[in-house]
Amino acid sequence: MTDTAVYAAGGVVWRLVEGKLKVLVIHRTAYADVTLPKGKVDPGETLAQTAAREIFEETGIRVALGIPVGVSRYRMPSKRQKIVHYWAAEATDAAIRASAFVPNKEIAAIEWISPRKALSYLSYPVDVEILEHFLRYVDDGVLGTFPIVVLRHAKAVGREGWEGPDAARPLTGRGTRQAKALVGPLRAFGVRKVVSSDAVRCVTTVTPLAAALGRVIERTPLIGQDAWEDGSADVRKVIGQRVRARKPAVVCSHGPVLPGILTELALATGTLRGSYLGSASALAVGSFSVVHLSATNPGSGIVAIETHDPKL
Repeated sequence: MTDTAVYAAGGVVWRLVEGKLKVLVIHRTAYADVTLPKGKVDPGETLAQTAAREIFEETGIRVALGIPVGVSRYRMPSKRQKIVHYWAAEATDAAIRASAFVPNKEIAAIEWISPRKALSYLSYPVDVEILEHFLRYVDDGVLGTFPIVVLRHAKAVGREGWEGPDAARPLTGRGTRQAKALVGPLRAFGVRKVVSSDAVRCVTTVTPLAAALGRVIERTPLIGQDAWEDGSADVRKVIGQRVRARKPAVVCSHGPVLPGILTELALATGTLRGSYLGSASALAVGSFSVVHLSATNPGSGIVAIETHDPKL
C-alpha cells in the first residue's frame, strides 16, 4: 500500500427473495446519495476484515465474504486517490433477522432492490461498475460460493539448531503474533472447519482461530511435511473431503505441501491447471490463499482465488 492512497473495502450484499435476486444499497444521510456499503481501513486491519466490519456497521448484517468482485479507484476532493476493494456477500435470513439497524447520522436507510433497478439507482459510476462485475458472475451461473482457505503455518523455529523431531518445532514469538492476527482475516471469510497438519507449528497456528470459533482442530498427518517427504502423504483424500463437504474451511500445511494442495483443488473441481496455481501456493509464512468454489456445483471449477499476506 502506498502512503498517499486511501484504502477502503465493502461489498455487494445479496439475498434471494422468493427465488429473485436482490442487492442491498444504502442511503447516506450526509451526502443524500445511494451507494454500496463500504468504509476505510482501520489500523491493523486487512481489507477483508474492513469489508466485513463496514458491512455490519452500516447495515447491521453480519456476512461472510464470498468472491472478490472488483476494485474501484477515484480521486477524492483532497486529490488523494481512494482505492476500494469489494467482495460479494450473501445476507442469510438469520443475519437479516438479527440486524439491529436503525437510521443514524451516517446511514438514513437501507434498501433491498433488484439488480436492474440498482444499476440506475446508484449515485456513482464506480459503484455501477462493481455491480456489473458481480452480475457477470451471476450470468455465468455463480452466486452462492464457499471458500477453502489454504494456509501456510506461521513463523517457526528453524531446523538448524533444533534437536527434536521436525514436527515438534514450535512457533517463534513472531509466529505466535501471526497466529493471533490471522483470526480476524480468516473469520471474515466465514471459516467454520479447521483442518491442520499434525505438526506443532501448524496446529499452533490455527489454535487461536479454533478457540475463537469454538471448534476442535482436525489434525491429520496426511498433509504433514514428514509424510510429504517420505511419500505417505494423501493430500487428495483430505481435499476431496473438503470439496464434498461444501463448507467453509481452512487447511493449514507446509510450504513444500502447498503446491500439491492447490493442484488437488484444481483436479477435484475440474479446473484447468495453470501458473495461477503456483502463485497461489507460493505463500510466505502466515499467509493464505482463498479458493472460492460454487456451492451448488463445485465441479464447475474454481471460481476465484485470492491471496492474503497479513504482514507481521
